[in-house]
Amino acid sequence: MINKQEIIDLVDQYLLASESESFLVDVTVSRDNKIVVEIDNDEAVDIDECVSISQYIDEHMDRDKEDFELEVGSAGLTSPLKTLRQYAKFEGETMEVLMRDGRKLKGTLGAADEEGFDLTWVTMEKVTDPATGKQSKKKQEVTHSEHLKHTEVNQIYYNF
Repeated sequence: MINKQEIIDLVDQYLLASESESFLVDVTVSRDNKIVVEIDNDEAVDIDECVSISQYIDEHMDRDKEDFELEVGSAGLTSPLKTLRQYAKFEGETMEVLMRDGRKLKGTLGAADEEGFDLTWVTMEKVTDPATGKQSKKKQEVTHSEHLKHTEVNQIYYNF
């Protein structure tokens, strides 16, 4: 079986040596030796760079020792965020967040760290007037801001 860390190291070596602005998002290696490498870039991922990374990996792996299928591509706009650099890339953008408790939030992404990220979203709710204690008859916009923990989130996607 192909070692996932070996692939990660090869991609990191390539990106460092080429002084690329791209960064590694994820590497998966299946039981049947299908290797999938996802990269991203703050601007756009260049297809030529994907080809070059693929060739670099192929040159540094021994197909006589272990045959494999290799796919190198962009994480894409429809892929969930996986790295802090992706969170930074999309800060200020509208995101869709699928929570582990079943909620689906759509809001603006704020700062992110190792623990989680800030999200601001608006809901329509009946609110209670603090002066009278009475609940409004009509729903009003209520803005929520929360630091969501990564452990509470299933996935977060760019919403376009």
